[in-house]
Amino acid sequence: MPAADPVTEHHDSAFGRFIECTWSPPALAPWVETFWYSEGWLANLRERVLPNGALELVLNLGAPIRMVEGVGAHDLPGGALSGMLARAAVLEHPRVHRVVAVRLRPAGAYAVLARPLSEVSDQFVRLDDLLGPVAPELLERCHEARSPEACLRIVARWVTERVARAPGFDPAIAFVARGIEQSGGEAAIAALGERAGLSKSRLATLFRGQVGTTPKRYARIIRFRRALDLLDAGARSLADVALAAGYYDQPHMNAEFRELSGMSPRALLTTRYPSGVTMADPSGACDPSGACDPSGAAGGSSTAALSGAVALSGAVALSGAADPF
Repeated sequence: MPAADPVTEHHDSAFGRFIECTWSPPALAPWVETFWYSEGWLANLRERVLPNGALELVLNLGAPIRMVEGVGAHDLPGGALSGMLARAAVLEHPRVHRVVAVRLRPAGAYAVLARPLSEVSDQFVRLDDLLGPVAPELLERCHEARSPEACLRIVARWVTERVARAPGFDPAIAFVARGIEQSGGEAAIAALGERAGLSKSRLATLFRGQVGTTPKRYARIIRFRRALDLLDAGARSLADVALAAGYYDQPHMNAEFRELSGMSPRALLTTRYPSGVTMADPSGACDPSGACDPSGAAGGSSTAALSGAVALSGAVALSGAADPF
């Protein structure tokens, strides 16, 4: 059930010390999976970004982020959009980060970007190249926000405005995409296309423009995400996950994981944070002595206040204000 109000958690553990605020407003559910905000430091600076069937628009309010593996811009000072990924990419975060983002469903990305999603497939695009003068204006408004919840509401209002004046998804493409999603990637694509009244070639062209990939590849991504969700939830065995996610067998699932994530299922699990973030290089974690802790000298004076803000043990859920956005 989508959260009516933002929920903020404070984390202090071996994974790092950071604030995480998430929000999935029901009014935007057809277009948005979730809005999220993160501020603090992580024990590992490199993140493996996995295919997940969504497009992520990230506004970077802190030090620059770099892409070290993947296609597109490598220096991402003001943030970026990750298009529909079919292979993992690797980002390198600064020691202390502050970002706000929206994970867009294909329908939402098509509305917000107002361009064919095929133009941004499998790549990272800098926000200033993508949005022009809108990017620095939105970044400035987020910088001035007085809380993580307020920051999320600023981005939500912006998304709402873009969606309101954008052309909608082609109903036939929406039908096919929904069929793939609801079946966990198992639906017969040819049958969905026929029911939608589209020829094979017409379906492929429209789907790539409005979803950002082909129907077959989208089904593979959705199936991969379903299997990863089952693994994160503590499924009993890889064989059980393979069958539940719709793979022929475990070797088939293993091959798909290696192609989409670059890792086997078992190896991937060892790199996952509880929040679902995947670290790319465990050897790149901060020194256990606290060298990367923003409360230490390495963090610099600008991080002292941040350290105090996030230095809470455990996770404490807080509700945001009740106003719509």
